[in-house]
Amino acid sequence: MKTLKEQFDILSDGAVDLLPQEDFIRKLERSIATGTPLRAKLGLDPSRPDIHIGHAVVLNKLRQFQDLGHTVVLIIGDFTAMIGDPTGKSKTRPALTLDETRENGKTYVEQAAKILDMSRTEVVYNSQWLDSMSFREVITLSAKYTVAQLLERDDFTKRYRSGEPISVHEFLYPLSQAYDSVAVRSDVELGGTDQKFNLLVGREIMKAYGQEPQCILTMPILEGTDGVEKMSKSLDNYIALTDSAKDMFGKTMSIPDSLIARYYRYACFAGGEDVARMESELAAGTLHPRTAKVQVSGSLVDRYHGEGAGKEALDEFERVFVKKDIPDVIEETVLDGTSLDIVTILTTTSMAQSKSEARRLIQQGGVSIDGTKITDPAALIDLQAPVILRVGKLRFLRISGR
Repeated sequence: MKTLKEQFDILSDGAVDLLPQEDFIRKLERSIATGTPLRAKLGLDPSRPDIHIGHAVVLNKLRQFQDLGHTVVLIIGDFTAMIGDPTGKSKTRPALTLDETRENGKTYVEQAAKILDMSRTEVVYNSQWLDSMSFREVITLSAKYTVAQLLERDDFTKRYRSGEPISVHEFLYPLSQAYDSVAVRSDVELGGTDQKFNLLVGREIMKAYGQEPQCILTMPILEGTDGVEKMSKSLDNYIALTDSAKDMFGKTMSIPDSLIARYYRYACFAGGEDVARMESELAAGTLHPRTAKVQVSGSLVDRYHGEGAGKEALDEFERVFVKKDIPDVIEETVLDGTSLDIVTILTTTSMAQSKSEARRLIQQGGVSIDGTKITDPAALIDLQAPVILRVGKLRFLRISGR
């Protein structure tokens, strides 16, 4: 077993907040002395079916807890996802059904297994306790925190001052998340920096229920591939854990130069010294940004697709973008009809999620057939012989009609 200092150095590395630090050290000391693992909690609300590498920043920190012998408790927030986390939102989020959140939750567990050792992970759904609470129990929970305390939260304050409605159920979100910590007897809860308020509420609610309060550990929020907004599927600036090696490599190569070292640190989980060296060489001009991006992209692909996958993805990238070739292997599909309009082709093959998205892709010059750019959304495509459809820089599909 590693020493107290060794464990603290590993677990605090890269963290933004570790509060209260003295309590965390005391918990580690007790864990080492008694041989009792800490219970490290992470709650994920499955509001969408995909986990991206922004989520993976915290998941990788959880894996460090596991590697040090501690217990990870992964809470799938199938119940809280019906409320919707109001963090950073300027208006009330649309509600999901319990069936929708449970279906999304199944994929979360499968994707988290790419990072966590599931044999050492407790997976629980918070509907197990929240769905069965009586109204009396909800009132009891609500009485343990004040409206004034909830309004200390910046996004609630802004909405209140601007006259934007705040539903009562949104006030219950941080209390519900906090009660999760009570239910699983969390020693430390992890989250992004945007979750700091919710995590601190957990400390207070645990105290109110007579439990030793958890410590909190926050990790940075990873920007999306646009370099501006928080990584999000809704903004289409994300890299999913389920992305193919080709797509993962290509998306990472598209990030702004300003994010290279940050992705190396938090997406690839490179060590502090390696990141500092890369930053220094980039600043000095001895390391070209493209070379650094290739290193980061390859490292990320190797992490999720296995050693050597990054080199294969680089070779494919060079073929497509440097030599302007098409990939060696292209997925094929057969459509009903030998002459179809391009919008129908894009939506039928799921290369576009809607007709409006298909038209936007065409207008932006992102669609071509056999190397010829399509500019007319009403264009008819002859499918009597197979053609190669290209959408954007990364997606290819060989299609034919019948």
